[in-house]
Amino acid sequence: MSFDGLFTHAMVQELNETLAGGRIMKIHQPYANEIFLIVRHNRQNFPVLLSAHPAFARAQISRIKYTNPQTAPNFAMMLRKHLEGSRLIKVEQVENDRIIRLVTSGRDELGDEEQTTLILEMMGRHSNLFLVDEKTQRIIDLIKHVPADQNRVRTLMPGGTYVLPPKQNVINPFKSLDGLANVILDNPKVDDLAKNIQQQFQGFARDSANELAHVLQQSGDALALATAWLDQFNKPKPELITTDRGVTFTPFNWITVSGNTTTYDSLSELLDAYFAEKSEHDRVQQQAVIVLRTVRNELKKNKKKIEKQNNELLKADHADEYRVKGELLTTYMSQIKRGMTEITLPNYYDDNKSLKITLSNQIGPSQNAQKYFTKYNKLKNSVKYLNSQIALAQQEVDYFETLLAQIDIASPKDIAEIREELTQEGYLRVQHKKKQKPKVSQPEKFYATDGTLIEVGKNNLQNERLSMKTAAKSDIWLHTKDIPGSHVIIHDNEPTEQTLYEGAMLAAYFSKARESANVPVDYLPVRRLRKPNGSKPGFVIFEGQTTMTVTPELQLVQKLRQNN
Repeated sequence: MSFDGLFTHAMVQELNETLAGGRIMKIHQPYANEIFLIVRHNRQNFPVLLSAHPAFARAQISRIKYTNPQTAPNFAMMLRKHLEGSRLIKVEQVENDRIIRLVTSGRDELGDEEQTTLILEMMGRHSNLFLVDEKTQRIIDLIKHVPADQNRVRTLMPGGTYVLPPKQNVINPFKSLDGLANVILDNPKVDDLAKNIQQQFQGFARDSANELAHVLQQSGDALALATAWLDQFNKPKPELITTDRGVTFTPFNWITVSGNTTTYDSLSELLDAYFAEKSEHDRVQQQAVIVLRTVRNELKKNKKKIEKQNNELLKADHADEYRVKGELLTTYMSQIKRGMTEITLPNYYDDNKSLKITLSNQIGPSQNAQKYFTKYNKLKNSVKYLNSQIALAQQEVDYFETLLAQIDIASPKDIAEIREELTQEGYLRVQHKKKQKPKVSQPEKFYATDGTLIEVGKNNLQNERLSMKTAAKSDIWLHTKDIPGSHVIIHDNEPTEQTLYEGAMLAAYFSKARESANVPVDYLPVRRLRKPNGSKPGFVIFEGQTTMTVTPELQLVQKLRQNN
């Protein structure tokens, strides 16, 4: 479902029950539109994500790892000044809207009590996060500054007075269901009913309105059905469902959504599972702009090079025509007179059929013959060169297609290593400005059903270290057959069939064939891997492999990840 007002209602209740009374210990802003509050409560640390992302705005406790920038953004510094050490009094929702308030109490620089509130507005591309003085409602700062010429309805700059977004004339369903009976009577069709539920009641996205409309079609008292359905948002049983159209989530079992279901203990755990790859992919795309541009340009350049050289090879296929013409001119040289522009001679290589040969009137007969022999030799000699150049260009294409596949599955912390690799290989300029060398990232760890450690490399530098340095010679190495993807190591010399299958599943999932079925995966002991001298990072050759086919399953990948 969507993160609408109904889901916000359930999430606020979860956050308030878990966090209220806790103390904000640390504040981080790893990404432009998102912050993390580390709230300590009941001797536990809870990383609270507040996201004003235009596509993935949400609030939750998130265990997804992140990397902080070397210099904290201004907004993070302002939050630290006003919120670090403060007590989180409560988490509340504004009506049934997609607005969450985190009210805190602390001390200012003079030691006086200070109440400040973080207000998260989850409004698509208008999403924003405000730090507001609770007493005066003055905006201390906000994560997205919006000048007055871009929003004339209310002030969205520091120093202005915080005003709620314009209110719609709708009813909070958790307070009243007035008018529902008339809506049902006036709209016997499900689609019309869903549309009018959205118009009459606050906080309904299209999918949740459609679900309630179907619930109301069941036999029984409509008001009782609606009340019981809404009550389930107060005691959610989160589900992640893989359907024919993809993966979705619901706070409890829905009659309009069916497929393979995975249940979670909390809404936050559910959202981590759902957003892990969606939001990671978006963050990677933001951070990898230069890397992606370089990779795509190099890919385009080498594909054009191959096309051009293949055209040259086609010309070389006709090289014998020049040799034949040169030999015929040599044989019948007495018939050729200087100044002729063409001559027709019997071709004794083709049953003496007539062959017209173009001549240059500026040179003599023997020079014309030699000109054709020169063209012949040039084309024949070019074949070997062209084939070697095509092979080199194809290696480049394979390399950059592998990088594209790696960027697609990378986490933000992996992008720095891919950028470092491109710099080392000479595709990106070395920055003259002194920068800290990126931290060496580690392969992602998974644990098979029987507890065996399985590691997955996410870029070429990780793959190289994993396969050629850290893995034992008896470990099992896996990789998709002839498809760009990750190196996978099963840290066991005799894995069970189930563990081998799970390792192959990870290899298929973390590859370009993620969306495909029956993906071929090669596997063999690490000792059979060889790295050719001068080859690019992550490139290996091998023989004696065994191949199995698997179909990637997100649910199994998540299960192996949770075993960590």
